[in-house]
Amino acid sequence: MEGIMIKAVLFDLDGTLADTARDLGAALNRLLVEEGLSPLPYETIRPVASHGARGVVRLGFGAELGAERMEALRVRFMDLYDANLAEATTLFDGVNELISELEARGLVWGIITNKSMRFTDRLVPWLPFATPPAVTVSGDTVGVAKPDPKPMLYAAERIGIAPEHCIYVGDAERDIQAGRVVGMKTALAAWGYIADGDKPEAWGADCQITHPLELLAHL
Repeated sequence: MEGIMIKAVLFDLDGTLADTARDLGAALNRLLVEEGLSPLPYETIRPVASHGARGVVRLGFGAELGAERMEALRVRFMDLYDANLAEATTLFDGVNELISELEARGLVWGIITNKSMRFTDRLVPWLPFATPPAVTVSGDTVGVAKPDPKPMLYAAERIGIAPEHCIYVGDAERDIQAGRVVGMKTALAAWGYIADGDKPEAWGADCQITHPLELLAHL
């Protein structure tokens, strides 16, 4: 990040700040059982846990679902997840230590997630962050989700910091795409929900970190 003064650190939520895969997986498995199918092992679900409700449903029911069937399963999946939103969800190791250090350095931090407000409005305040985020942008806050740039620009506007002075940390290709297109620096959270078939080295992140505290070396 040479030559760039970072004033804000913005994060993805699922797979970056919070380990939500077990609760998302539990909701999928409840749905599979309801539909007369066998539950999937956690190790199969984890890599797609940040791919949204449709991605998780496709994992369980196949990619060839018709639109009507997909929508019915998606709605039911979201209801099941909503009923057990935070039974097993935790912050990743090192997240709070990082947030505390960002605060100590006078840096702003916030969240830009594709998770809908229905969930983030309850989950984010419940999570035991050392300090609350300065901004939380959900997947439906501005009507479109990442990789569209609008959520990124909205977050920067809300905190009053130009995108080029922000770094965005995420675990998915769309995170890196969305950050790059608006001029933010980007960091790949390698501890997140990355599938074996993904090629994160081709996503173009400015850096890759394997633990939250490693980010400090890039600020």
